Amino acid sequence: MKTNQKKAWLFLAPTIIFVTFFSIYPILRAFVMSFQSGSLINLSWSGLSNYQYLFKDPEFWLAIKNTALYALISVPIGLAISILLAWIIFSKVKHKSFFETTFFMPYVTSTIAIGIVFRYIFNGDYGLLNFVLRCLHLPAPNWIDDPSMSLTTIIIFGIWTSLAFNIVILMGALRNIDPNFYTMADMYGASGAEKFWRITMPELIPTLAFLLTMNIIGAFKVYTSVYALFNGQAGVGNSGTTAVFYIYNKFQIVGTPGVAMAATVVLFIIILFITFLQRKMMKKIGEN
Repeated sequence: MKTNQKKAWLFLAPTIIFVTFFSIYPILRAFVMSFQSGSLINLSWSGLSNYQYLFKDPEFWLAIKNTALYALISVPIGLAISILLAWIIFSKVKHKSFFETTFFMPYVTSTIAIGIVFRYIFNGDYGLLNFVLRCLHLPAPNWIDDPSMSLTTIIIFGIWTSLAFNIVILMGALRNIDPNFYTMADMYGASGAEKFWRITMPELIPTLAFLLTMNIIGAFKVYTSVYALFNGQAGVGNSGTTAVFYIYNKFQIVGTPGVAMAATVVLFIIILFITFLQRKMMKKIGEN
């Protein structure tokens, strides 16, 4: 028994070392740095001064507000659209594999590259989106250069980029539902809507719990989309700044790593708390 345990630890050792060095140590290092001030090569202990600065900084609260709104709006809308599209492909479309590949392509494509394309689509003067809106006689806002539209632009882009991963995972979950459930429902004359709400949705709850967790964490870590859409900035006057962009700005541009790490710790706690609440909520829904 002891020999087997030693062998098990020996096989686990590379993974444990890797996780410790690249995951656990950076978290601990960030926590320590959040209590230090100065340049990266000359840090000194400063107590809670970074946190005091953080909680008094209007830009930080704007970043948290934007991030929370982004998560609150983009995650449920993105999941709802993903469920609808996955269900349509699964139940109505014959060549499912082709559509799965088509939807998954954006997921394996660089967000920066997609963001550059969308920057042209969102262009207020010659963008495709405004061209369509004008053809429909609808208002055509300046998606990129108007500070009031910055967050809306990020949300639209975020919803679109989330569809690829969600649809592929949901398609896999739909295939794992026992077809006998639908056969029995047909025997009792159940409609398509009844089959969807009484069979499909309950069977998808574990998958939805996973996707909700992943989407929320991803939403609170949004950065690349902002960087790509606004060409390395966070919109006009930092109107589209997010929590991770704030951390990047304080660490890389401003040169205050202590403040950046304090913001990292706060963001980590927020993500941990929201994920905990979400898991509790999904567990209760699953039990009911």
